[in-house]
Amino acid sequence: MAQRLIVVGGDAAGMTAASQARRRRDRSDLEIVAFERGRFTSYSACGIPYWISGVVPERDQLVARSPAAFRDDFDIDVRLRHEVTAIDLTRREVVARDLDGGGEVRERFDDLVYAAGAVPTKPGWADTTAAGVFGVQTLDDGAALREWLDADPAPRRAVVVGGGYVGVEMAEALVQRGLEVTLVEQSEQPMSTVDEDMGALVAEAMRGVGIGIRTGVEVTGVEERDGRVSAVVTSDGPVPADVVVLGLGVRPNTALAEAAGLPLGPTGGVRVDLRMRVAGVPGVWAAGDCVETLHRVSGLPVHVPLGTHANKQGRVAGINIGGGYATFPGVIGTAVTKVCDLEVGRTGLRERDAAASGFEFVSVVTESTNRAGYYPGARSMTVKLIAERPGGRLLGAQIVGWSEAAKRIDALAVALWNGMTVDEMTGLDLGYAPPYAPVWDPVLIAARKAVDALARAGR
Repeated sequence: MAQRLIVVGGDAAGMTAASQARRRRDRSDLEIVAFERGRFTSYSACGIPYWISGVVPERDQLVARSPAAFRDDFDIDVRLRHEVTAIDLTRREVVARDLDGGGEVRERFDDLVYAAGAVPTKPGWADTTAAGVFGVQTLDDGAALREWLDADPAPRRAVVVGGGYVGVEMAEALVQRGLEVTLVEQSEQPMSTVDEDMGALVAEAMRGVGIGIRTGVEVTGVEERDGRVSAVVTSDGPVPADVVVLGLGVRPNTALAEAAGLPLGPTGGVRVDLRMRVAGVPGVWAAGDCVETLHRVSGLPVHVPLGTHANKQGRVAGINIGGGYATFPGVIGTAVTKVCDLEVGRTGLRERDAAASGFEFVSVVTESTNRAGYYPGARSMTVKLIAERPGGRLLGAQIVGWSEAAKRIDALAVALWNGMTVDEMTGLDLGYAPPYAPVWDPVLIAARKAVDALARAGR
């Protein structure tokens, strides 16, 4: 009898694991069944704001591979609208509910990939009967929001609650659709993934494109009229709204895993080893936004829900299930986003992360341009580096700027990944031509300033 692999979750991590396992083992050796509670497989959740805005015209452009393609190309039995409700490790079975047709199915497994993703943080006040309050975690969520925005009469005023990546990107999307947008954030600045001084630059740019920002404000509820949301109630008074979008972050979707007895770590994610095996549970693997992983700089477990990690982790799990050998080496928290024309990048530790991890450090902020100052289109860029004292090892970096700013974080991420010091970084052989960089690239200018700061600190 062929062995059987069950996959819980049909997005990036789960379907990558299934595909990689299939590449190494045919159907006579391994049957694969994947359960997905939504209507789509392998789609780009990160692309939802750009479909909402209209930059991406069609929803299906976000779908990398359809269920039919998985069936035809990989012989994977994909069951949409099936929610796994229980995992029985003793009997090696999963129980799934058919959300459309009703009824339950039980399927045995030899190997199990738990790839249930993350669930959005949803405060109690968001459990309202008022129509017009949306999260944007899944493509189904995005479709519901898009339908609301396209309705007649179309909403005119939007409130985005939360100033993280999703909140900022959704605020941009709604402005591009012509709505009057207010972003409400409990912290003092949006974009808490960067330090407050860099977040202030993001806030300034958002205001410059017409997004209202209320920081240091707590949302306590919503008001409704005729069954539809009409305002968001805050500690600073009501904010009128015809549509409300939640951007309060996510947490690992581990309720099912915890009920089954799978071990969770301090971040709330499933604990796995470098091969993506669930700790102490033979034949069970986990990958994607539901797991915690190692931060290579702090050495601490972290939960960093990004599609890049989910795909890599799923690939590692699938290779190992297929009989190969692969490991996932951890993360350093590299991420980029934009607000209209403003670009934001970060990698490694923020100042508060470095302090919490026990590092002594210096931090420097430099201003430069993306191109030679005399070349048309030269625009400003702010680079922040955090370096360990006294040795100068790079601990983290942040960039806020205009054209060609964000992807410079990749050079800093490579330096960070490989444990380089800021002194070593000053000699990096980076590309130069006036249309692409000044003769001293902003990365090199920041590294030089960090070296000088370390020398002053040493004195």
